[in-house]
Amino acid sequence: MNIFVAKLNYDTTDDTLLGAFQEYGAVDSAKVIFDKFTGRSKGFGFVEMPNDAEAQAAINGLNETELDGRTIVVKVAEPKGERPQRRERY
Repeated sequence: MNIFVAKLNYDTTDDTLLGAFQEYGAVDSAKVIFDKFTGRSKGFGFVEMPNDAEAQAAINGLNETELDGRTIVVKVAEPKGERPQRRERY
């Protein structure tokens, strides 16, 4: 299951994210997303867990909890084609 994690502290690392989710089971990958131009964290990331029951337990257990001093949001990631389109800003 692919999990979306938002409102991350800009100092949160892949390893910190991995550690939080490993408490609930096996983790295939944990990745904080960085801006390719500035190199700064975008404040969100993705975690992949092979076992759906463990992934759901992680979502339930970690959503609205504190990680690195910030209250995070954890939910099932929506496939790219199913996300609502962002509005253009002018």
